Amino acid sequence: MLSKKKGQVWIETVTYTMIAFVLIALVIGFARPKIEEIQDQAIIEQSLKIIKEMDLKIQEISETGEGNKRKVELTIKKGELRIDSSNDTLFFIMEGRYMYSQPGQSYMDGGINITTTEQGKVYTITFEKKYENLDLKFSNEEELKKLPRGTTPYELFISNEGGDVINLQLG
Repeated sequence: MLSKKKGQVWIETVTYTMIAFVLIALVIGFARPKIEEIQDQAIIEQSLKIIKEMDLKIQEISETGEGNKRKVELTIKKGELRIDSSNDTLFFIMEGRYMYSQPGQSYMDGGINITTTEQGKVYTITFEKKYENLDLKFSNEEELKKLPRGTTPYELFISNEGGDVINLQLG
């Protein structure tokens, strides 16, 4: 009879442990997407701030004389910054769980076009800044430069090359 009670205790212990694991898995299953969404929201807002800071430096440099140079440090935690010098445009593109704006509708924030597209449970957020009156170059070339996410900050130098030519170059 004593061994029967020991067996019952072990069965109850295993059962309660399994129930606890199932409950923990359910909590993590519900909480994790929400945590990722909140993290994506913070990264998106930080990335918009980076684009605005770059735009401010580009505008500031364009109003100064030839040869002036400014440095911008960029930390890209998620997504990708694209410098499309052949179209004089800056892009920031990121995929995440956070719906930043109404999908399929664009709106402007300080001269930056913001678009959200929906792909299932994932959203692609795009910030686009087009320069109509400036000729952007990357390392004095007309090219598309992609800066992916990274752990170390990028050092981007923005310089006035004379006229309406603004050169961006990694340091």
